[in-house]
Amino acid sequence: MAQAWKCAGLRWSAQGPVLVWDGGRRSPLSWGKRVAFGVLEGGVRGCVGARGNPCPVRAVVPGRSPGGRCEECARLDRAHSVAADGVADDPRPYRVYLAWFGPGLVKVGITAVERGTARLLEQGAVCFSWLGVGPLMAARRTEELLRAALRVPDRIPYAEKRAVRGRLPVGEEERAREMGELHARAVELGGWPESLTREPFRAVDHVRAFGLAGAPAALGAVSELVAGGAVSGELVAAAGPDLHLATGAGVLVLDTRLMTGWEIVPTAVGDVTVPVREFEGQGGGDAPLQEGLF
Repeated sequence: MAQAWKCAGLRWSAQGPVLVWDGGRRSPLSWGKRVAFGVLEGGVRGCVGARGNPCPVRAVVPGRSPGGRCEECARLDRAHSVAADGVADDPRPYRVYLAWFGPGLVKVGITAVERGTARLLEQGAVCFSWLGVGPLMAARRTEELLRAALRVPDRIPYAEKRAVRGRLPVGEEERAREMGELHARAVELGGWPESLTREPFRAVDHVRAFGLAGAPAALGAVSELVAGGAVSGELVAAAGPDLHLATGAGVLVLDTRLMTGWEIVPTAVGDVTVPVREFEGQGGGDAPLQEGLF
């Protein structure tokens, strides 16, 4: 029987996307690489725990849960998150940023300066610009100020990000225009904390880093993995936690967060045999791949 592995998620390095496995094994990914795996027959998806600790009750979690955690572990993990205001005394400097994911999809957020652009790559930001830098609480207050004044959210669902990737403007200047207009409005606002320093508009574009330049538009996404199911395709692009895989019947998006908690085994190149959700305008509905568009 083939050895089973447990996926710890997708990470972004200077060289590109990397699948990380429990135990520290890493699988660097490159455009054109074949991604093919199966889910252990008869297996269940177990909670991945919180903050590096295993789930105390070894809970089983739904296949469609992107977090891969039971309710209690998800609560514990969130309680220690900067994004959820779970940390108030972090002495590190933070940056406030604007991130653009597609037409009409702009958000404001914060990230530790020491993390560089990692947070933006992890979120799948097509382009972004820094807004300011300062202490954590000043960055948090500025984020709230801009969210209310500019009427932009601090979170955008991944489903919305995926839906617009296939119709991004071709030029970098056009992709940056909407974000540039919001940046100009933001720096003119009053009420910024004195300890936070404004930063000039400098758009950073991730289309090439994500492999989206010239990539075919995705027609749908894996909605969940199932025991005994398989995924197989050639990597054509990646953004945030998503892998864009070219299958025999079109490009399919795999959210690698759906892989966590399952026992994954090698498989021969073949069909995709897990439920798929077609994107709006492609027929709709969830169905096994062979029965729908794919």
